[in-house]
Amino acid sequence: MRSDDTIFAIASGHGRAAVCLIRISGRESRTILEGMAGGVPEPRRAVVRTLKHPVTGELLDQALVLWMPAPQSFTGEDQAELHIHGGLATRAAVLRALGVVENCRPAEAGEFTRRAFLNGRMDLAQVEGLADIIDAETEAQRRQAMRQLGGRLGNAAEGWRESVLQILALLEASLDFSDEGDVPEDLEAEILQMIDRVAGEIGRAMADRSGERLREGLTVVLAGPPNAGKSTLLNALARRDVAIVSPIAGTTRDVIEVHCDLGGLPVNIVDTAGLRESGDLIEQEGVSRARARAQDADLVLWLVPPEGEESNPPTARRLLRIGTKADVERTRHDCDLMIAATTGEGLPELIRRLEQEAGTLMGQGDALVTRERHRQALQRAYEALERARLMLVHRGPVELAAEEVRLAARAVGEITGRVDVEDVLDRLFSSFCIGK
Repeated sequence: MRSDDTIFAIASGHGRAAVCLIRISGRESRTILEGMAGGVPEPRRAVVRTLKHPVTGELLDQALVLWMPAPQSFTGEDQAELHIHGGLATRAAVLRALGVVENCRPAEAGEFTRRAFLNGRMDLAQVEGLADIIDAETEAQRRQAMRQLGGRLGNAAEGWRESVLQILALLEASLDFSDEGDVPEDLEAEILQMIDRVAGEIGRAMADRSGERLREGLTVVLAGPPNAGKSTLLNALARRDVAIVSPIAGTTRDVIEVHCDLGGLPVNIVDTAGLRESGDLIEQEGVSRARARAQDADLVLWLVPPEGEESNPPTARRLLRIGTKADVERTRHDCDLMIAATTGEGLPELIRRLEQEAGTLMGQGDALVTRERHRQALQRAYEALERARLMLVHRGPVELAAEEVRLAARAVGEITGRVDVEDVLDRLFSSFCIGK
């Protein structure tokens, strides 16, 4: 992949459509417009042009053409857009024509956005926000992604990095004040105060996991003994037949997962095998997986049927007892909610309760940390600052304390891409679609 090539790609959906958008970025963009559209329009003004093949002069289409010169474009390079008719033959003809231009080639996945990052138009946290906007399935996910794209995390990370660099500058300056390498008491107090403030802000950001839950979806596990109504409830919540429902105990042996939108919040509902002792090796594996998923879940709905032996609920962070088959006479009254999934009785109340639980666990969607990568970088920065603080308190070598602070600055810089994160870039941009 050559960064000095001009790239092009379809940036709209595939298949037959009314309009197809083709993006072009790079130094040959002006040449392409001059050869195919007969000239370059005013910047950022859409004009109608007849497109011609740059070599044969063959008429290709009538299109809307836009010209966005560097650096005021998405990629920071000269960029053009062709809004052509969306027929398959038309788009194929225009793409073939672009392919004959020297030093012009089809873009790879995420290459437009990668160039925007490399040219300083976006930081890495904003790039991740853009990826999250594309993947957003609920309104809350969209709002959170927009905040990331707007630079909320990047701005916070840059503020922390500047503060850490100030601490580093004070530490290095203190080395000039004393031949013995001791920090003057007044300067040491100022440095420790700054470390406590920055470490405290980073620690509070890490403590809030609602952003990751919102991005990935809240995990709700349906658990209970066999024939408690787990698969019936899953189908009712999904509003389609997802799991097999049978009166035969042990029908569900593997984990079945469904993604739902509850009140604008993403929720992953997981159906699991009935928890019981069994001599069947396959069912034993299903029960083992069910307990593991329940232990890792954000919320477990423990389904209690009106008949059968009482089973012990699995270990869980948060558990609600749901009485099932409420249309059947019951003897238990110690449940949080009663439902009958086959008739719909109690389902509206259960859905409202799930929405409340999801809203509580995901907060208001104002979390800074939305990915595990952010958390790991901040964790390294926090630990480095703590080591530097302890070293200063116990009169350790100032040079080593300064090195710890330098490591903290590097870790925070990884969030926005200020330091070498090539492996992160490769993984991230490969997840984008062609043309973005």
